[in-house]
Amino acid sequence: MKYDFDLICIGLGPAGMAVSAMGAEMGLKVCSIEKNKIGGECMNVGCIPSKSLLRIAKYRHSFIKLQEMGLADGSIAGVKSPFKKINEYLDYIAEAKNMKMFDKVTLILGEGEANFVDSHTVKVGERNITARRIFIATGAEPMIPPIKGISDVDILTNQNIFNLPDFPESMTIIGGGAIGCEMAQAFSRLGTKCTIVQMDDFLIPNGEKGTGDYLEAIFKKEGIEVYNSRKITEVKKEYGNITLLTEDGLSVSSEKLLVAAGKMFKFDSLKLENAGVKYGKFGIEVDDKYRTSVNHIYAVGDCNGKNLFTHAAMHQGMFAIMNAVSPWRMFRYKKYVIPWTVFTEPQVSMVGMQEEELKERGIKYQVYAAKYENYGAAIAENVSEGYVKVFANSWGKVFGAIIVGDGSGEMINEWALIIQKKIKLYSILFLAHSFPTMGFLTKRVAEKWMMAKMKSSLVKNICKFCYRKL
Repeated sequence: MKYDFDLICIGLGPAGMAVSAMGAEMGLKVCSIEKNKIGGECMNVGCIPSKSLLRIAKYRHSFIKLQEMGLADGSIAGVKSPFKKINEYLDYIAEAKNMKMFDKVTLILGEGEANFVDSHTVKVGERNITARRIFIATGAEPMIPPIKGISDVDILTNQNIFNLPDFPESMTIIGGGAIGCEMAQAFSRLGTKCTIVQMDDFLIPNGEKGTGDYLEAIFKKEGIEVYNSRKITEVKKEYGNITLLTEDGLSVSSEKLLVAAGKMFKFDSLKLENAGVKYGKFGIEVDDKYRTSVNHIYAVGDCNGKNLFTHAAMHQGMFAIMNAVSPWRMFRYKKYVIPWTVFTEPQVSMVGMQEEELKERGIKYQVYAAKYENYGAAIAENVSEGYVKVFANSWGKVFGAIIVGDGSGEMINEWALIIQKKIKLYSILFLAHSFPTMGFLTKRVAEKWMMAKMKSSLVKNICKFCYRKL
């Protein structure tokens, strides 16, 4: 059968962008379909605009801290709404940067949703397009929990929060994950009274309790209220505000309500059944090579429910297209670790297995930690909150790492490489790290591991014997 294209990619978020750009550079004839804007959720309504907002909030917060330290005079004026400027940045990135990646790709933008006619044919509008292989990269959508009255009030999600004309006086946030925490701190620092209410027991529930509790203490210092382990029973409009009620009697009233309670999948419009592609409430079913139940159809990024992070989606897109063109070199997602970061201040980053999983698996480990407050550079730069905590065995094999602190989003990548390449702490100890950087704390952890070994009387005796004989 002759096909119109070698490859059709449905969706141009991070995963679809990787598939499309790499496929075209490999010489394949590629058609990419996007119903909205190139860049998907992350670029347009997710991690990129949120980082811009967090940076603006940090500037204001830093000035206030300088005033408190007696290092700045005068009063800070109210911050004008930055959302127009943020959207200008996004437009520039989309037009001046992203479009250049797709010079060799046939793009179908803003012409409606794609759906399957059969396993090799996709329909967009009135057009039928065929391809040898098809990649689904349609992402996921914000989940709206089934709370009484929630459909009767105007809610915010990450999809519309960056279109606000100005900052609200108050905002309640349902959910204490990455989006909830980042938006709570950003809006709070820009003058909004923020309250987080969630069912989970601690902030950043896909992490570990100690880290969530640590961040919660910092939030409370900044005036952000946090209510964990609360079952929300009702949301209603009351006296011009939105009131949230919980099963245990908590009542929180605010001008705006942000729902940041996770993601959900909607595949009805894709008509996956026409192609024979299996899916469920946790996403499209894929094997460890990102193939669906139909071997020539792949599902990458959030839509398959595996590691719902932007960088994981890019990773999957890259691996899937490599698997499609190089069947003798299979890239399986289980072989690769995925670090992740929540961009609060301090940043929270993790990679690998955490304590709970290590205990469940019966893996023997020790904890090696270095605190920012004990590091001169962190004290001098006034970023002394945080720590590097590593789980490793006595031989220096690293199982997982947690970094809470300034620059942790950059530092966690070294630990991802350490775990993935099975590099021992011995090698990190003897790797010179640039000083004075926060990354030097990675070396400090390796030093702690070595110092722990030196507590052995046997090791001490061996060292003394060798020293005196040489």
